[in-house]
Amino acid sequence: MTVLIGYVPTPVGEAALAAGIEEAAARGDDVVILNSPRRGSTVDITLVGDDEVARLVDAASAQGVTARVDQADHGADIVDTFAAAVERTGARLVVIGLRRRSPVGKLVTGSDAQRLLLELDAPVLAVKPPK
Repeated sequence: MTVLIGYVPTPVGEAALAAGIEEAAARGDDVVILNSPRRGSTVDITLVGDDEVARLVDAASAQGVTARVDQADHGADIVDTFAAAVERTGARLVVIGLRRRSPVGKLVTGSDAQRLLLELDAPVLAVKPPK
């Protein structure tokens, strides 16, 4: 089986990466790390380069987990990109990171995160970075 991890190079993405690799290692699953730039973006700080791809795969390998990085662009709707990746990989679990929110922000989860939680057919594990 596969664990699908949503990754951006931020503390939130690192939290998702660590939790996803931990879940995969505990269950003998492989990992697909989804690092998805917006379609048509010529400069996207969320897209990782070759060195970072190697670091991500090595982080999983260090825990005995086979990993690959998928950098399919997501156009206007990241939820459709995740849904397609779940279908393509047969993921049993999706792991995403959440930003820490202010008391007012806690009322509404980020719209993409909320839609992922509600609309994906696979279970979603949402993690926050450490304080």
